[in-house]
Amino acid sequence: MFNLLRMDLYRVIRSKSLYVCFGILLLMVFTAFGLWYVVVSPQGLELLASLENGGNVQLTGLSKALEELDFLMLFRQICLDGGMYNLMLGIFVMLFVCADFQKGFIKNVMAFHQNRWNYVGSKLLTAAIVDACYLVGMLAVSLVLNQVLGQLVSPSPWQDLVFYMTWVWLLTTAFSALIILLCVLTRSVAVGAVAAVLLGSGLVVTLVYGLLDLLHLNGWLEYTIYLTMSMGPGHFASAGDLKVYAVGAGFLALYTVLTGIFLNKKDI
Repeated sequence: MFNLLRMDLYRVIRSKSLYVCFGILLLMVFTAFGLWYVVVSPQGLELLASLENGGNVQLTGLSKALEELDFLMLFRQICLDGGMYNLMLGIFVMLFVCADFQKGFIKNVMAFHQNRWNYVGSKLLTAAIVDACYLVGMLAVSLVLNQVLGQLVSPSPWQDLVFYMTWVWLLTTAFSALIILLCVLTRSVAVGAVAAVLLGSGLVVTLVYGLLDLLHLNGWLEYTIYLTMSMGPGHFASAGDLKVYAVGAGFLALYTVLTGIFLNKKDI
């Protein structure tokens, strides 16, 4: 498996999609921090207040709300809670996995590696490594921007950052496993792309959540990847906060096992 992993990592480093997807994510970060800088500047606050009927009352309320915002809260809103990160990660994973089927590369791989679980493990580890690099890169850029722009928001404790980044990495890796599963099942770029958009952005989950809310049957959807990422804790307060790890590990194991089973049953 490690020979496959080394080969996959070499292919990833040489692929344009890796840098295009990351570039789009960084562009989103720069744009968001630039807009936030304009909003929290004195001129920006006064402009927002002048657009409201409340005048100074509105300005005071807005300033108080901004003071309560810390770095982790802003980072989550910009990068992860809305689903844009999963969407871009899903597109990269889809392009990477489907390329094997489109170019016939998988036939060569299976000719030398009879154990198809090695293929699944290699793809999953590659996605997990890219995922970690994306997350750390976005966090580093966001930290630098916050300092360069005059500490727009108050810093968050490093313990909170570590706690959040570890469980969100587990969940996003589980989402990558879902995209790998769909690509192995369908071998279709179109299906993978649609899944990355609809599932990554949370459109499907949000729609189902709203419909089931009418019947008061939407509680279980809080344990989906999208809603767990959006509603997960920003800091560790009790043992109950560890359920995010259980959700991530559960989906990761489920999708990995299903991918291995279907790959072993299908002809290449």
